[in-house]
Amino acid sequence: MTTLKSMRRTAQALLAGTATLALSTAAQAQDVDYTGETIEFVIPFSESGGSARWANFFAPLLSEALPGQPTVVVRYRPGAGSTTGANWFQDQDVVDGTVIFGTSGSTQFPYLLGDPRVRYEYNDWQVVLASGTGGVAYLPPDMAAMMDGLDATGLQDTDFIWGSQGATRLDLVANLAWEMLGMNVEPVFGIEGRGDGRLMFERGEANIDYQTSSAYLRSVVPMVEEGLAVPMMSWGALDGEGNIVRDPTFPDMPTFAEVCEATPACETEGPVWEAWRAFFIAGFPAQKMVFLPEGASPQVVETFAQAFDEVIARPDFQELAEATLGDYPQMTRGAAEAAFQLGTQVPQEARDYVVNWLEESYGVTLN
Repeated sequence: MTTLKSMRRTAQALLAGTATLALSTAAQAQDVDYTGETIEFVIPFSESGGSARWANFFAPLLSEALPGQPTVVVRYRPGAGSTTGANWFQDQDVVDGTVIFGTSGSTQFPYLLGDPRVRYEYNDWQVVLASGTGGVAYLPPDMAAMMDGLDATGLQDTDFIWGSQGATRLDLVANLAWEMLGMNVEPVFGIEGRGDGRLMFERGEANIDYQTSSAYLRSVVPMVEEGLAVPMMSWGALDGEGNIVRDPTFPDMPTFAEVCEATPACETEGPVWEAWRAFFIAGFPAQKMVFLPEGASPQVVETFAQAFDEVIARPDFQELAEATLGDYPQMTRGAAEAAFQLGTQVPQEARDYVVNWLEESYGVTLN
């Protein structure tokens, strides 16, 4: 049985196991040259969400850092909550580094849950960057006023609607959280990215939403400043001991754990809580990753690892990243491999709980 403890042990071992390979391929990576080339950075979402924001942030920096300074262009392949694009990448045989792929938790969750539409295998791909992130749920001002401090009981008699990418996508973290709080939130499934959910909120077609941190900073904070939205809670972050703590990008905002503790209908222990926590860990601390396909050579992989190392080491990177993506770790090499393990594994008991919950709540059958 896979447990969170064993997953952390595996991740720690991976941190120690990549240095030798990096040393052996570093010199050969100097022979890779992308002069005059175009690198396609493909993400399986629409142009309006956090993944687009993340990819477009890294694209010009990666262009400067790669040998030959190629043009890095972000391409969008949305559909089926990212499954369409991930299935497409699985079939790619372009192994020279001119095609890279960016995933998010909405790509990881169908894989974790055994969604029958999944034809991709994460273990076939080679990770070169892992980016942590967070998420923020928000409400219209009149509904936010129904909360009593952190206690969400006052929201339980309201009917909520929100735009969701799908029951098995990253949005299950939100759907399960709202159910735990005793809220009646009806998802409208089928949007192509979280940005489309935000647009539903802006048009008054939805009265609750959440966004990952980069999209929240760019597109929701202006609504908050105009008095059109009020943050309800963040999902939180993980500390070094695996505890859920306040998100460093939003340190003044309560976490879901705090709101849950303050709401009598919600519990921060037991199987429901452990299932939510496991999928939060899989979906957010390693929420976005960049991959090369299986056949890419060690030299190509090392070239991209060096390039992302150079990007992260830029003296202005932290300032740029905090303003655009938030204050989260950007990981390469062993750290990226460790994050990859956390993002593509969950304990069996958590998976079983969520599979049963999806069937009972949404009629989604995965077994």
